[in-house]
Amino acid sequence: MLFNSISFAIFLPIVFLLYWFIANGNLKLQNILLLLSSYFFYACCDWRFFFLLIFSIFLNYLIGLRIYKSVTQNNKIFWFWLCICINLGILCFFKYFNFFISSFVDGLTLIGIHTNFTTIKILLPIGISFYTFIGLSYIIDVFKNRIIPEKSFVVYSVFTSFFPLILAGPIERATHLLPQLNKKREFDYSKAVDGLRQILWGLFKKIVIADNFAEYTNTIFNNSSEYSGSTLVIGALFFTFQIYCDFSGYSDIAIGTSRLFGIDLLRNFASPYFSKNIGEFWKRWHISLSFWFRDYVFLPLAYSISGKIKANQFCLIRTEFVIYVVAISITFLLTGLWHGANYTFIIWGVMHALLLIVNKATLRPKKKLYSRLGFINNSFVSFIEIITTFIIIVFSWIIFRSDNLTQAVHYIRQIFSNSLFTMPHFSGIGKTIPIIFLTVIFILAEWIGRDDQFAIQRLGIKWRRPFKYALYYSIIFIIIWFGGKEQDFIYFQF
Repeated sequence: MLFNSISFAIFLPIVFLLYWFIANGNLKLQNILLLLSSYFFYACCDWRFFFLLIFSIFLNYLIGLRIYKSVTQNNKIFWFWLCICINLGILCFFKYFNFFISSFVDGLTLIGIHTNFTTIKILLPIGISFYTFIGLSYIIDVFKNRIIPEKSFVVYSVFTSFFPLILAGPIERATHLLPQLNKKREFDYSKAVDGLRQILWGLFKKIVIADNFAEYTNTIFNNSSEYSGSTLVIGALFFTFQIYCDFSGYSDIAIGTSRLFGIDLLRNFASPYFSKNIGEFWKRWHISLSFWFRDYVFLPLAYSISGKIKANQFCLIRTEFVIYVVAISITFLLTGLWHGANYTFIIWGVMHALLLIVNKATLRPKKKLYSRLGFINNSFVSFIEIITTFIIIVFSWIIFRSDNLTQAVHYIRQIFSNSLFTMPHFSGIGKTIPIIFLTVIFILAEWIGRDDQFAIQRLGIKWRRPFKYALYYSIIFIIIWFGGKEQDFIYFQF
């Protein structure tokens, strides 16, 4: 039951009507309805692993209470690490077992040892990376005494399995979502209308831009050796907008849907392609994941390392910078691995770590240089920085999208060949012109609404009613008329 499917278009209004007309004013009934709806939604998407989700919910709920009630610190630590190991063990088995086995076999082969280890066919449970990370953050927060564990199983279950976020986030925090689930919710017309606008914009991004570009992206990347460098550049640009519109489109629909039920989810994207440097990009891209790794990996690592290095300098380098390099390298190695069991994701993560290290090292010198040259708040310099950062991100997406490192290297090498200066050509190139035109309009809308929660949040709000509705109906018409072939959301595979 995808967000862009007919079945979801039927499911959502039914749940909405039951929620506000049958359960309205009854908090317990509202939460039970959300829980049953979420279970039904997940079972429709992937019934084979429905009980794995239930097991994960029970595990974290019960151990969270057990940690809180533990009398001794040793007992508390035991239950904490047991829960962490089980969660990560399940995630690693389904997501990385074959990758680790294959890597181990390849490593032995390199030193002349041949083995008979074979991989096994393992299906990846949909949403496992997201609901596992939600559960891990909850357990860590309980262990660190940041929150008191949720006593109501229904409320905790909704927190973990809420249907707008269960498949691909945002990765919610207990401190943000649990208080909302424990508070009486009354229908807010303005919030609901705002949610519908965000859903509409999310559907436009997913169906019109992402799904249309997906067809050409798949063709170009799957047959990259047959195309010129100029065509490969077009393919990389198409994927750059495809992955953003696909994932941010999902997030918009999820956040907008939750607002229909009086619940606010964490913002997940903030116009990341308008970033002036790679550090800013990671504050704007997949925000819930970035902040998850910051709070539960980077900061604990940095704090742990800082406690072991007493000197102000380490090998003539400021200790603060050394700590940053180590912590950010490990963090983005894990970030890359989180995205999937492939060396392309690992290299992509390492690449971003290196870019962040360079950005950190040059931040102060660049600021001083700009101050001397009078470039502070200079629009032209900001534009150049945005374009430069965007080009770097485009090349990083090539590695991310490639099936393997060999293809990624060949793809980039072919871009810098003489064929870069030829006319791009691929099957159906003429059909992309309307989509490219709509993408330009999309970029303008994103720029105008870059300071809002989503691009069209305030667009047309103060217009007269006929013009306002003309805008919304135009978007609906474009979605219907230019909708591409239905594609799965990219982040479902993670």
